[in-house]
Amino acid sequence: MNDLSDVKLSRRELLIAGALSATAAAAPSVAANQSATGAGANAASAAPPVMSKVTLQVNGETRKLDVDTRTTLLDLLRENLHLTGTKKGCDHGQCGACTVIVDGRRINSCLTLAVMHEGAKVTTIEGLGAPGKLHPMQAAFVKHDGYQCGYCTPGQICSAVSALDEIKQGIPSHVSPDLTARPLLNATELRERMSGNICRCGAYSNIIDAISEVAGSAT
Repeated sequence: MNDLSDVKLSRRELLIAGALSATAAAAPSVAANQSATGAGANAASAAPPVMSKVTLQVNGETRKLDVDTRTTLLDLLRENLHLTGTKKGCDHGQCGACTVIVDGRRINSCLTLAVMHEGAKVTTIEGLGAPGKLHPMQAAFVKHDGYQCGYCTPGQICSAVSALDEIKQGIPSHVSPDLTARPLLNATELRERMSGNICRCGAYSNIIDAISEVAGSAT
């Protein structure tokens, strides 16, 4: 077969031949990259973690721990202190399931390192109330069926308690009509302040009813 015009390949055969050629050409570089990555991973895993001592007031109790400096407050609460009421939802600060109260302010505990809160007062859902003595917000969530699956509920309750405290302090929100006046305690304000807490079951109206009852406001 001396004349190239005699070579006849179907479209399928041509595509297969091209794919095989590309794979063969890329194989050495892929192998080299995997080798380099593996060596880097082994070196990284061999390095010991940097540890640091941290003291926290968690739910009124002093807790002293020696933790990896990369440990988030969320992981410290769940893994080190076994306070599993605080939930890990998205781990990106987008769902609010990990909300706790630190020094009187609500925060997403997945977005902050534990070592950043030396000496801080941390309140989790376990510190708000107990089964035999519920916090008013917990009782209101039960009364108004402010949850379905319940996964987001601890973060919702911690956030709700802080939201009412923010209004009490006169801290405005993005929907406050007058930044110099005391915020109105209405459904619009509550929805805005609770917008960082996602309920995938969609119990939002019941949540607002529960918060409104605790606030002593009919909305």
